[in-house]
Amino acid sequence: MGSPKRRKKTKSVPVGMGELSIVEHALCPLDSRTSLSDNLVHFNEYFYTDRNRHQRKAQVRVAAPLGLSASDEFYLWGLLALTCCQRKPTAELFATPHYCLRQLGCIDQHSKRGGRQYQKFAESLERLATVSYSNDAFYDPVRGEHRNVGFGFLSYSLPVDTRSSRAWRIAWDPIFFEFCMAGSQQFRFDLDVYRSLDCASRRLFLLLQKMLSKRLTVARFELRHLAVHVLGFSESLPTKTLRQKCKKTLARLVDSGIIKPSNQFITGKRGGRYTVTVERGAYFATRAEFRLSKDLSSSPLYEPLAAIGLEEPSIRRFIRDFDPVLVQEWADITLAAMERKGKKFFRRSPQAYFVDNVQLAAQGKRTPPDWWQELRHSENREKRQGQAASPTPVGEIVTEVLGGISGSDT
Repeated sequence: MGSPKRRKKTKSVPVGMGELSIVEHALCPLDSRTSLSDNLVHFNEYFYTDRNRHQRKAQVRVAAPLGLSASDEFYLWGLLALTCCQRKPTAELFATPHYCLRQLGCIDQHSKRGGRQYQKFAESLERLATVSYSNDAFYDPVRGEHRNVGFGFLSYSLPVDTRSSRAWRIAWDPIFFEFCMAGSQQFRFDLDVYRSLDCASRRLFLLLQKMLSKRLTVARFELRHLAVHVLGFSESLPTKTLRQKCKKTLARLVDSGIIKPSNQFITGKRGGRYTVTVERGAYFATRAEFRLSKDLSSSPLYEPLAAIGLEEPSIRRFIRDFDPVLVQEWADITLAAMERKGKKFFRRSPQAYFVDNVQLAAQGKRTPPDWWQELRHSENREKRQGQAASPTPVGEIVTEVLGGISGSDT
């Protein structure tokens, strides 16, 4: 009998989640002085093989009225992973900003609310929410064919009072979310490794994750296409400069074990076309997986329920036994009552109010109160009026009101 096959070790790590077609190209220029300009329109292209094994070119257009930063991709892929690793994933994520930033490794559990990381997060959400993406040959994993598509990434809704303990609502574009969920079993990556890289290295890391995570052990690229269309460097730069920038990017991936060291990553004749060749590194010997932590704090429902005053055994029971959408809605209603109406509103306590309403709602005997619907309409009006009165980004408002931590860069 032959010796049994050795199984690859798996590890439970913070995981990011990408989309298979989008990582083929840069979403915006790498230079933030260019990409963060208002009314940015970024054109890009990449090659793919059709069902007849003919090489084709896909044309991409990314419109970003508020601009777009390469660092915004960290929040895009991180929030997508947080959404999909929930017990019952839906196209909406309800979570406090503290929960999101803690799960993404930007702050720790002891960090105070507010500060520079909250500002960066809120500003990134604003930019991502305005993006319009179109692609004339996007691969649709549901239908198994390339299609002409157009979609956004996400929408969001935040409490008007930035000091509120209520959850933020992040809603994914349905077409984009469908594509991501269909390919989710194929494309996950180590978020800690991703965070440790610069923006150019992150982009190449994700493309290599797609290419090298299965049977392929070597990947080849044409130098200028890699530098301009994948990494996002300016097309106006001379080839010599692009070579140097690519070498630095490759060196970062070598240091992280993503690709093997080599003395000749870039080959070709002077004045001609250059080829970049990389080989799969030790990073791919282990496979990162989604694993739902048993730690209560890993649930986005934990912080709102704790803010209501529930103790951990009760929190665990509601997270385990009830529909998370129902729990979130009544947590939001209860917190809104605490913040807007005060303690006199409750006959017994906020905890009793929450428990009673969730249990009755689960039996179909209770619906949200009229004042809650009126409050939501009022908050939407206040938000629209505030945006019309001042162009100040919501991230700056969050920082001004909450103040606090410095956090770590993403």
